[in-house]
Amino acid sequence: MAKISRKNRESLDKFDRTGRYTLEEAVDILKQFPALGFDQTVDLSARLGVDPRHADQIVRGTVVLPHGTGRTMRVVVFANEGPAADAAKEAGADEVGAQDLVDKVQGGWTDFDVAIATPDMMALVGRLGRALGPRGLMPNPKSGTVTPEPAQAVDDAKGGKIEFRVDRGGNIHAPVGKIGFDRDALIDNARTVVDAIVSARPTTAKGQYVKSMTLSGTMTPGVRLDRTV
Repeated sequence: MAKISRKNRESLDKFDRTGRYTLEEAVDILKQFPALGFDQTVDLSARLGVDPRHADQIVRGTVVLPHGTGRTMRVVVFANEGPAADAAKEAGADEVGAQDLVDKVQGGWTDFDVAIATPDMMALVGRLGRALGPRGLMPNPKSGTVTPEPAQAVDDAKGGKIEFRVDRGGNIHAPVGKIGFDRDALIDNARTVVDAIVSARPTTAKGQYVKSMTLSGTMTPGVRLDRTV
C-alpha cells in the first residue's frame, strides 16, 4: 500500500470522506488543506449516467468562468491577413498567422493553450490533426474555436472560457479556478460549471443523470458534493 504523506493525512482529517457537502462547504474544506509551494488548480469531476458510446449521449459544452481560470492562456489564431487577423491581434492573440503558422506547428511547435481558426483556414489547419488532436488543441466549431470572428474567441479564451466533454467512462473533469481564489469567486466558478453540465443533459439520457460530483485540488483528496448542488 502506498504511503500517505503527512500533508495528505492532515487533509483527510479535515472532513468526512464518506460525507457529501454543498459547494460552499466543499470550497471551505479545500481552503483548510495544508498549503503547498504553488497555487493548486481546483477541478470539478462529475460521473454521469450516460453512455458515451452513443453519439446522442455525448455531453460536451463550453462555459466562461465569471472569475477566470487563474491561468494566463496562450492563444494562437489561424487567419489570413485582413480584418479578422488584425482584430485577433488587437484582442491579444499571442500569435496570428496562416501558412506560416501551420508550418511552425508542423515543425513541432505547440507552445500554446488554445488554437482558434477562421473557417477558410480549416483546409490547412485540418492537416494538423496529428499534432493538435491528441493535445485537445484542434479548433472545433462546437467549442467556438472555428469562427469568422476570432477576436471574440480570443477574448473568451483569455477571459476564462473552458470546454468540458464526457470521457469514455461517462466522466467529466473541468477546472474551476485556483485554491487561492477568493472563496465567493471559486464558488461562483464552480456553480457556473455545475449548471452548464446539468443544462447539457441529453434528452436521450434515462434515469439518474448526475451520479456524483467531486471537488479537489491538484494534490488534495476529493471532497464529494451533495447531488443537489
